[in-house]
Amino acid sequence: MRFLVDFIGELREVGIGVSMVEAVDAAGALDHVDLLDRDQIRATLAATLIKSSRHLEAFDITFDAFFATRPRFDDPGVEGAGAPPGGEAGADGVGGGGTGGDTDLMEAMFRAVDAGDEDLLQAVVRAAVGRFGGMESGRPVGGAYYAYRVARGLDLDALRSRLEAAGESDGESALDRRLRLQEVGRVVERLRDMIRREITRRLVADRGHLPVAKTMRRPLAEDVDLTTATRDDLQRIERAVQPLTRKLAARVARRRRTGIEGRLDVRRTVRRSLSTGGALAEPRFRKPRPGRPDIVVLADVSGSVATFARFTMQLVHAVSSQLRRVRAFAFIDAIDEVTGHFRPGTDLAAAMARVGTEARVVWVDGHSNYGHALAQFVEQHLGAVTPTTTVIITGDARTNYHDPHTEALATIASRARAVYWLNPEDRRYWDTGDSVIGLYAPLCAAVYEVRNLRQLERFVETISVQRRDPAGLVA
Repeated sequence: MRFLVDFIGELREVGIGVSMVEAVDAAGALDHVDLLDRDQIRATLAATLIKSSRHLEAFDITFDAFFATRPRFDDPGVEGAGAPPGGEAGADGVGGGGTGGDTDLMEAMFRAVDAGDEDLLQAVVRAAVGRFGGMESGRPVGGAYYAYRVARGLDLDALRSRLEAAGESDGESALDRRLRLQEVGRVVERLRDMIRREITRRLVADRGHLPVAKTMRRPLAEDVDLTTATRDDLQRIERAVQPLTRKLAARVARRRRTGIEGRLDVRRTVRRSLSTGGALAEPRFRKPRPGRPDIVVLADVSGSVATFARFTMQLVHAVSSQLRRVRAFAFIDAIDEVTGHFRPGTDLAAAMARVGTEARVVWVDGHSNYGHALAQFVEQHLGAVTPTTTVIITGDARTNYHDPHTEALATIASRARAVYWLNPEDRRYWDTGDSVIGLYAPLCAAVYEVRNLRQLERFVETISVQRRDPAGLVA
């Protein structure tokens, strides 16, 4: 039981929410499966603990660390059998021995994949990890480093090209070719996964499951810092955006329909009390009227904050059906409307490419100039802001020491229902260097540090369900 508690604790550390009831359900479900069958255990725990497909990758990594099988004594690279843990690490730095042996191993990998021989494939993966991984007992190195060495030693890119060429045939249609290449891609990704699991298995045998799980932690897609995300992180985030936007739009619509009971209706309550001799036994309430605000987004698309800006626009437009109107403006040192570029389901990379080539967002040198952009918005687009408009400004407020033109933001704020500023920069660095967020903050209803998709989701949901009191003000 303690082992399961540690496993669930690690899932929570990764960011996957697991309630006490779900933990109890998981423990109960394990009573009905074969505890010697890892696939049954994996499926059972995933079914009871994971609520979103976005979290399956993180679950699998944690599961492999906690439920790794011990290496067999005849595995290549296992201490005390055959080659030493480091394989035949030579001067070439790859970790392999002679080139002839490497060629034989890569040829065996191709034959195993081409023939679909699962047993041979597993054996080749074990041998490859032993030969190329260079794993040393007690060495504090993460599994990603070893996986890189093995993938380089096996030359998986060359294997992909060879598999693609092997499946070519005369008269192949474009659709058949596309499907074949997709299948080859899945095969290569499965090989990478098998390598990762074999490495994890050996690391756990050497260090234990908990230390290995800690070194293998990866933030969930919704928790990745958007300003420092790698290419792989951005791909994970983009895969998460579409289901997230559908979920967010549905949740906003549901909250707008239900909401709270509303304000007490004194007149109807007193009238109702006549049937009970004047006792106020049944309070009556005014049905709330959800406001449908306009949303105007002003997004800095320069440098690293461009990534944050495009996801902001994507999520805002995801709930556009629940809003009266959404308009988006992009700026660097000039501002231009880009509403048509960011619609629900839009390809983010293509949209940002259009902004870079079609939108007039550069005035002088293409460096951020918040003051000029805000002043230009007031001069050319102020009509977009009305008393029902919520203005969202995204950016780090770094002006490159230009005039911040706070009076322009004051003009926008005086006309809008509310102005919110979303800053993707770490709060510790606000008002340092050329950051003037402290000058803009008093003119905004609120300034938020929004560094990841989870925080952005919460903010969009909040402003999408603003309500009005009888006087028409934000409730």
